[in-house]
Amino acid sequence: MKLVQDNTASLVEHLTELRKRLIWIVAVLVVAMIGGFFAAKPIIVYLMHSEPASSIITLNTFSPWDAIRLYMQFSFAIGLVVTLPFTLTQLWLFVRPGLLDHEKKATLRYIPGAVLLFLLGLSFAYFVIFPMAFYFTSNVTQSLSLTETYGAAQYFSFMFNILLPMALLFELPVVVMFLTKLRILNPSRLQKLRRYAYLVLVVIATVVTPPDFISDILVAIPMILLYEVSIMLSARIYKKQLEMDKQWMSQTEEA
Repeated sequence: MKLVQDNTASLVEHLTELRKRLIWIVAVLVVAMIGGFFAAKPIIVYLMHSEPASSIITLNTFSPWDAIRLYMQFSFAIGLVVTLPFTLTQLWLFVRPGLLDHEKKATLRYIPGAVLLFLLGLSFAYFVIFPMAFYFTSNVTQSLSLTETYGAAQYFSFMFNILLPMALLFELPVVVMFLTKLRILNPSRLQKLRRYAYLVLVVIATVVTPPDFISDILVAIPMILLYEVSIMLSARIYKKQLEMDKQWMSQTEEA
């Protein structure tokens, strides 16, 4: 009975701690969005006068709220990017009590890598996937002799629907390393899941790109490479864990 009560108390403490971390994340996100609202205008103007929008179409507004919607979209995107390091730090602080001293230092190093991968994912999506998807849909529109009249809010919604998922997918290596460090994943398990992971990644590549074989391959290959890199990184961490376990066992037997 006492054990059940202790477990319940421990669960309540964990949930309380998680709620506190989430509240801090939301609060920082709101502040970052407010700052992003004021920083949005130059970014919006720059993107409206950049490829592919500048060479093919004229962006329009279809309701009095479209300009506000644009500001909200960009303030959220800016806030998300700015808040990412803080969010990852809060996640690390939440799991830190259950980590050993060397694991605390090692997992803390993942935060800069996660931010870098997120930015790389944004760049890859914006400079590679988004133009391919836009030009493909534009060619289809022109083939039907339709006039391309795009709303600015719809154009940027289309862009964000590609950029944000791809940026999150680029976090795969860091997530795998983190879960391996926590002994939730290991390279053997990742290798067994490889065929299913490939299938999921190919499906994702097919969904976010135009329905042509070349575009699918151009996106699927980097994603598959990310998975293979994740396995390699997981193997390095797992090998160190086995060595540490072996040393601990030897010291225990000697004692």
